[in-house]
Amino acid sequence: MAKEQLTEYILDNQQKFYRIAYCYVKDKDRALDIVQNMTCKVFEKQHTLKNKNAIKTWVYRILINECLDTVRREKREYPMEQAKLPEEIYIERAYEKEDTVTRCLEQLPENIRVVLQLRYYEELSLKEIAAITDTNLSTVKTRLYNGLEKLKILLKEGGYER
Repeated sequence: MAKEQLTEYILDNQQKFYRIAYCYVKDKDRALDIVQNMTCKVFEKQHTLKNKNAIKTWVYRILINECLDTVRREKREYPMEQAKLPEEIYIERAYEKEDTVTRCLEQLPENIRVVLQLRYYEELSLKEIAAITDTNLSTVKTRLYNGLEKLKILLKEGGYER
């Protein structure tokens, strides 16, 4: 794939990439770092992309893996400065936790939450989600339907029935 095409794809979708990263880390700077790292990896590994039609799933897979790596890495790190010094937290207004559905989504297991976010926030097909998460299509369907049921229960428990 030509570098220009890859650059154009990333520039056209950078807001989507940022939104996904922000859903994982809930921090503006870390989300931007994730997108930057993803972009670097995409260009470093562009020679491994064999099918031009699979660019979307290939880039999303790199992004999701970068998000998961960052979350795992941060779970292992406990900087003492952060524990002692309260710092003002930046909240991205477009993705505030005031959204009831977002708060309920955060209570779901990660593998289910990823499927729901990719399906409904990014409007990806189940096939694309299966490719991105490297999961069987039937497993993605099961996670989607189980997640929707759990989400429905959480919303009812919170008094947010229709």
